[in-house]
Amino acid sequence: MFGAPKETIVVQPLLLVLIALLVPIVFGIFIALFQWLWNTTMPQVFDMKAITFWQAFRLLLLAAILFGGGAIFRINLITF
Repeated sequence: MFGAPKETIVVQPLLLVLIALLVPIVFGIFIALFQWLWNTTMPQVFDMKAITFWQAFRLLLLAAILFGGGAIFRINLITF
């Protein structure tokens, strides 16, 4: 009634499955990379102990909340 009708976005089911599989894999790789960087750098430089995968996850989550303002959880879609 008010203005032009909005277009709906149709997402293919295969694309949803692909995204559902890739997102945890990418997060896991990112966390493992952070863990590796921490465990190779911090013990040598600051005499700290190595961390586990889940400790690395929590550190990244805290950093995202404190320094990113939660921007890690937002998805920005650019439309033209």
